[in-house]
Amino acid sequence: MSPKALIGVPADRRIVDPHPFQMVGEKYLDALIRGSDALPLMVPLMPEDVDVDELLGRFDGIFLTGSYSNIEPHHYNGEPSDEGTLHDPHRDAVTLPLARRALETGVPLFAVCRGFQELNVALGGTLHQKVHEVPGYHNHLENKEDPLDIQYGPSHTVNLADGGLLRELAGSDQVMVNSLHAQGVARLADGVSIEAVADDGLIEAFRVDGAPGFALAVQWHPEWRAMENEFSTAIFKAFGDACRVRARQRQV
Repeated sequence: MSPKALIGVPADRRIVDPHPFQMVGEKYLDALIRGSDALPLMVPLMPEDVDVDELLGRFDGIFLTGSYSNIEPHHYNGEPSDEGTLHDPHRDAVTLPLARRALETGVPLFAVCRGFQELNVALGGTLHQKVHEVPGYHNHLENKEDPLDIQYGPSHTVNLADGGLLRELAGSDQVMVNSLHAQGVARLADGVSIEAVADDGLIEAFRVDGAPGFALAVQWHPEWRAMENEFSTAIFKAFGDACRVRARQRQV
């Protein structure tokens, strides 16, 4: 039996009573293990000690998770964040160059929520820091007082682009997704194609044009109970398939 493809998953860096911890949500690992049939390994956010090219030489894919933190706005020339906004500069320092190099070297890349925003910023795009305060857009935030099943439950439809990967995987032109984000795309980066748009016009997914490997970003959370959702399962399987192709190439 061939060894499973290795997928690098950058952590979050959080302070917990009062020590810094490197953390990855179990729901992401579960989706990658079961949905992508791969072995996810945490990438520590220690930018002075982690070499991006060395990482990419060891991994068959990169997965950028969601997070409670937001990208520091200076990375996209945005206005300073409101006081109390949670940031993770260690993550920014690893994921932004990691995403760019993954695309350049053909390492499959799948990004969700914060990862979706990271990929847009890494490629030169910008963000709305509070989508719900931008005229014309709905509130895309979850109610944190709701049970998790409600927070991560279906929230709104997205329209899938004709000829896109997601439309092919869904087998339809529209699907329901969950919604747990304050930030969103303001200006989409150049060199990408829209894969999905919310019912209010907000961009919810894109792929990177001309990337030599799988390169997809979605704003929602397909990892949540991924194996209970045919569309989510199909996305993670497609990512896993791309990682296995990379693994075979790397082993030659």
